[in-house]
Amino acid sequence: MVEERFKEAVPSVEDIQDIVEEELIKAGYAKVAKAYILYRQKRAEVRGLKSIYGVKDDLKLSVNAIRVLERRYLLKDREGRVIETTSQLFWRVARAIAAVDELYGASRDEAARSEVEFYRMMAGLEFLPNSPTLMNAGTDIGQLSACFVLPVDDSIEGIFDALKLMAIIHKSGGGTGFSFSRLRPRGDAVASTMGVASGPLSFMKIFDVATEVIKQGGKRRGANMGVLRVDHPDILEFVDAKSTPEAFSNFNLSVAVTDEFMEAVKENRDYALVNPRTRETVKRLPARDVFDLIVANAWRTGDPGLLFIDEINRHNPTPKLGTIEATNPCGEVPLLPYESCNLGSINLSKMVKRGEVDWEKLERTVEKAVHFLDNVIDANRYPVPEIEHMTKLNRKIGLGIMGFAEMLIQMEIPYDSEEALKIAEKVMSFISERAREESVELGRLRGSFPSFEESIWSSKFDALRNATVTSIAPTGTISIIANTTSSIEPIFALAYVRQVLEGVRLLEVNPLFEKVAKERGFYSQELMLKVAKAGSVRELSEVPSDVRELFVTALEVEPEWHVKVQATFQRYVDNAVAKTINLRPEASMEEVRKAFMLAYELKCKGITIYRYGSKPTQVLYIGLGLEAEAEPTSGCPSSVCAP
Repeated sequence: MVEERFKEAVPSVEDIQDIVEEELIKAGYAKVAKAYILYRQKRAEVRGLKSIYGVKDDLKLSVNAIRVLERRYLLKDREGRVIETTSQLFWRVARAIAAVDELYGASRDEAARSEVEFYRMMAGLEFLPNSPTLMNAGTDIGQLSACFVLPVDDSIEGIFDALKLMAIIHKSGGGTGFSFSRLRPRGDAVASTMGVASGPLSFMKIFDVATEVIKQGGKRRGANMGVLRVDHPDILEFVDAKSTPEAFSNFNLSVAVTDEFMEAVKENRDYALVNPRTRETVKRLPARDVFDLIVANAWRTGDPGLLFIDEINRHNPTPKLGTIEATNPCGEVPLLPYESCNLGSINLSKMVKRGEVDWEKLERTVEKAVHFLDNVIDANRYPVPEIEHMTKLNRKIGLGIMGFAEMLIQMEIPYDSEEALKIAEKVMSFISERAREESVELGRLRGSFPSFEESIWSSKFDALRNATVTSIAPTGTISIIANTTSSIEPIFALAYVRQVLEGVRLLEVNPLFEKVAKERGFYSQELMLKVAKAGSVRELSEVPSDVRELFVTALEVEPEWHVKVQATFQRYVDNAVAKTINLRPEASMEEVRKAFMLAYELKCKGITIYRYGSKPTQVLYIGLGLEAEAEPTSGCPSSVCAP
C-alpha cells in the first residue's frame, strides 16, 4: 500500500500512521484500532501544547517538563523567545562541564567523550544536576551551585555582609542557609551604643524582606533556611515565628536541637538557655514544654523542623575546620560557613530491568555522575572569593536519587513495607560505595581535596577527591523534567494538581497506575475520573487489593514508615536527607511528637513534617479543580525550596 500511494513522494510519519489505522480496521481489530487512534490524538494534543510554549522538543519530554523548561531553563533572546531546543540545553550543560577534563590533562577527544556521556545521561533522564547547573552552565552567569551556608556574626557589619552575599547568591540561582545563633538575644546590652539588642528575629525580618524583592536570575525566588539553637535565649520567639500567616514566608525554619535537650525532653527535666555573647546561663526552661511548643507549631504550620545538630557534627568530615551550624534551605546539605555544594540526582525509575534493579547500569551512572559533579566545582563561577576558597578546600558533592517510589512499583513492592526498606538499604549502600570508589580514583588522578589530611578520611583512604559524595535533595522541578516521583517520597497522589513557577498549575496523573490498570484489565475512563477526583484508589473496590497496596500514597503511609524510610537512606548518606513526613489533615499532635522522637532515635540528621492543608498555600493538591498559589517541593512544605 505504501508503494502504491507514494510512488513519487516520501511518506510522513502521519501518513504511515493513517495506513496502520486503516489496516487494523480492515483486519477486524477494532479495539486495537480504537486504542491506536486515541494514542494518536493524545500525541497530537501533546505536540500542540508544546508548540504553544514555543519550544522545539526533540527529546519527546512530557508536557509538564516542557512547561517547566520553557519558564526556567531554556535560553531566551532579549524578547523572551526560546532559542534552544531541549537537546541543545543538555548539550550546552554537557559541553561546559566536560571541558573541565582538559584542566586535568585530558585531550580534546577525551573531553569530547565525556561530553557525549554526560549528554546521554541527562537526555536519557537517568541523571540530572541541580537547577542552577541546568540554568547557568555555558552561560555568562556560570553560577552552578544550589546550596550555600553563610555566617551571621554578632555585629551590624557581619549581619549586613551576610545580607549582601545572600542577595548576590539569590540573583545567581542559589539558596542560602543561616544560623542566627551567634546573635545576642533581644534586650541584651550593646556596648558601642549603650543601647539594647533587638535580637535574631528582628534581623531575620530584614533577610526575609530582601529575599521577597530579589528574583534569582529572573527565574526563581529566593530560598532560605533559618536556624536557631534550642539553647538560645530567644528560642520561644523563634519557635512561634511563623504562627502568624505570611510571616517569614521566604524562610524554612529549623531548631538546632542538641542531644542534651532531647534527653532532657525524655527525662522531663530543665535545660539551660545560654547567652551566646557572654556564654553565661541566663535562664532554665522545662525541656518538655519547649518541645511541646515546637510540636504544636509544626502541627499548625509545618514550621519549625528539627536539626539534630550533634548528630550532624558527629559526621562532620572536616571537624578541624570548624563546627557545622546550619544547612541549605531544604536541609539536605549541612555546611560550614561559606561552603557551597552542587547536587545531582539519579533517576531510579530508569534503573529497573524486568522487575529487578539493573546494578550494572546503576554503577555506570554513579561513576559518570560523580565525575560530572566533581567537574562542576571547577566549572563554577563563585559569588565571592571566600565561598570559592571553602568550596574548593573540601570539594563536597551531593549525589542523590529520585524516582524511588516508581522503582518500588516496577518491582511490585509497597512503599510501606520491610521489603521496601531492604531495597532502600541495598540501593543507597551501593550508590554510596560506588560513589566513594569513584571519588578515590579521581583523587588519585587529580589530587585529593586540599583539607584531606585533616579530614576523617585520611586514615581510611590513600586519596579522596570529595569530602562528601552523597546527599538526598527534594528534586522539586528536576523530577518534573525527568517525569518521575520526587526524591525518596512515596507517590503523593495518583492524580493531583502541582503548583509551580508562580502561578502555573500542572495536572499530573501517574502513568504506572494507568499501565497496570490496562494490563490487569480493570481500566476504564470512569475509573480514571474517580481516581482523578480522589487522588487515591484505597476506597475503590473495583481495583484489586494488591494494586491498592502497591499504589499507596503519601497521606496513606503511616508517619513511622516515612521516618523509617528516611532513616534507612540516612545511614548511607554523607550529608543529609531532605524528606517530608506527610500527615493526614486529621493527624494529631501526638503523631508529630512521635515522628520527631523516632527520627532522633533512628539517628536522622533532621526532620520536617507537614500536615496536609495546614497552610493556606502548599505545593501539591489532591484531585482536580483545586486552586494553588505557591511553590514548595516534597522536601520542604513552605514556598521556599531550591531544587
